[in-house]
Amino acid sequence: METATNHQNPAAGIGFILLGILAISVNDMLIKQLSGGYPLHQMVFIRSAIGIVFSLTLVQFEGGWSILKTSTPGLHLLRGVMIVLANLLFFSALAVLPLAEATAIFFVAPLMITLLSIPFLGEKVGPLRIGAVAVGLLGVVIMTRPWQSGSARDVSFVIYLLPILGALTYAINQILTRKLGARSKASAMAVYIQGVFIIASLGFWLVAGDGRHTQGLQNESLIFLLRAWKWPEGIDTWLFVGLGFNSAIIGYSLSAAYRLADAATVAPFEYVGLPLAIFWGWAIFGELPDPIVVAGIVLILGAGLFVFLRERQRNRPLISSKRANRRL
Repeated sequence: METATNHQNPAAGIGFILLGILAISVNDMLIKQLSGGYPLHQMVFIRSAIGIVFSLTLVQFEGGWSILKTSTPGLHLLRGVMIVLANLLFFSALAVLPLAEATAIFFVAPLMITLLSIPFLGEKVGPLRIGAVAVGLLGVVIMTRPWQSGSARDVSFVIYLLPILGALTYAINQILTRKLGARSKASAMAVYIQGVFIIASLGFWLVAGDGRHTQGLQNESLIFLLRAWKWPEGIDTWLFVGLGFNSAIIGYSLSAAYRLADAATVAPFEYVGLPLAIFWGWAIFGELPDPIVVAGIVLILGAGLFVFLRERQRNRPLISSKRANRRL
């Protein structure tokens, strides 16, 4: 049987995660841009319907239809459910919170991946990296400000919990990706994810596609989830196409990244999404994080960079060995 270690390629894994995070940042910006006029489940359906076409094309390059067969459909379904929940929770928060703030809070996910990789994947994470994870979590606490209540808060603390819970389900998804990646091609795993998204969004359409559940609602996150479907017009049509193309890139890149490298190696590079979120928030929505958010971002980003540096030191012998092998 082929094992996960047969697929080790840290450089390729890092390259794929950087591509995936760039696509995710564009995806988040587009969804926030469209969130005022369309329901989330409509965006998910159109994005995934377009994305699955691109993913099925990639299937042909990676081995043909036969690679879609799997002996672990239950785990792939669970993986799909986790990423669907992660998206629903995060984007529900994104309809209310500034882009940079919601993204920064969601970046507790790589910290969770690093921690979960210990019991579930047997990866070694030393005390210094554990300390860095704690610093990153402190940054999340500072940003969410749980000590504030009532009129002192601009946004309910419950809204801040949405991206945190989304981060947990995302972390579980990536741990499952690592476990399943030894047996499944990245393109096939992307198809499975797109399929679950399509089924989930159609379920939302059957229950709430006419918008009847939005009557009397004041909560913007719930309205975003339950708003009636509306056919995109003008430039919005191309924005939806962009969502679909990004969906294919995200699904393939993230699957490939966690399939080719240790979770603790790849996860810190997801922090590239933080400066990207700040850029899109400023360039598109005129949003800039306040000092408290900046402090939280600095702690999270600093923790991630430290984890990366420690991981790079740990992998130096392996990298040198691979360079020697290429010279043979």
